[in-house]
This record gives sequence, C-alpha cells and structure tokens, in this order.
Amino acid sequence: MLIEVFGSIGFGVIAGSFALLAFGGDSLIELISGVAVLTGLRNDSSLSHTSGGYSNKTERFTSLLLFALIPVIGLGAVFSYITGLKPEASPLGIAIAIGAVIVMPYLYVQKKRIGRETRSLPLSIDAIESVTCLFMALALLGGLLAEYFLGLWWADYLATGVILVFVAREAVESYHELHEE
Repeated sequence: MLIEVFGSIGFGVIAGSFALLAFGGDSLIELISGVAVLTGLRNDSSLSHTSGGYSNKTERFTSLLLFALIPVIGLGAVFSYITGLKPEASPLGIAIAIGAVIVMPYLYVQKKRIGRETRSLPLSIDAIESVTCLFMALALLGGLLAEYFLGLWWADYLATGVILVFVAREAVESYHELHEE
C-alpha cells in the first residue's frame, strides 16, 4: 500500500496525471483505514472484546476522509482541465495500476475471510474498500494505457471522473453503514 500511495502521488505529480493523484489519495485513505482497523482489532483482542467505541471512531474517521477526498479530486480535476494541463504518459503509473489490479483481489478475499471469522464489521468494510480500489485501478489503468498508446490525454480526465464516482459511492455507503448501526 505504501508503494501504491507514494508511487501514485509521485508519478502523478511528475506526469501531471490527476487520475494518478486521485488514485493515490484514495489509496492513502485506504491505508489509513487499514491501519485504523488493524489497531482496532488489536485493541479489541487485548481488551477482551469490549469493542464498539474504537470501532465506531475508526469508521467515522475513514468515512470523513472519504468525504474530504471528493472535493479535492473534483476541484483539482476541474482546475487542471480549465488551466489546460495535459498529462504526460506514465509507464511507471501503468506499473502501479497493474500492481493494484493484481494485489487488490487477494486483499479483498483475505480481509473478507478474516472479517467473517472474527465477526469484525470494520474489517469487512475495509474489504469492500479493496474491491473499490480494484475498480479504480482498472479505470486508472485504462486511462493511462489510452494516454500512453493512443495519445488520448483526455482519457486521464475520464479516468479521474470514474475514480471520483467510486470515491463518492464509497463515502455514501460508509455513511449509511455508520447510521444503520
């Protein structure tokens, strides 16, 4: 995840790819969420299952981060489009996206399995974030490949739009899950 976060953000800055930056931002939130969930699981096991409080704080925090990412992605993409920024092709960004497409299904399956075994709602929610990340990685990969092989610079903005939709959907779903408990 650290490679995905720093690689996406770093290569996004170098190439001027807002899709890579957006993907890196979401990956950063997923990394923070994963660390928070892991910390919560450790706290729960050491406190003999007196969960609830920490778990709810973790879920609210990750939900807030997702909502905060929406305007960052949206306004940043609009600003870069209006100013005429045309992203460059990024072979290293393509490698990051391919890596995410390979790793995310594995993470999803493992988080889902462990979440079911431990009856951990935060871990099950975190598993869904891995699936969302897979779909975003596929959108990113498609945009980067279209840009690299076909010179379609606008594909970066299309991929950014798809990523924005996934982030917004993920944020709304996390909000609903928090309010159903």
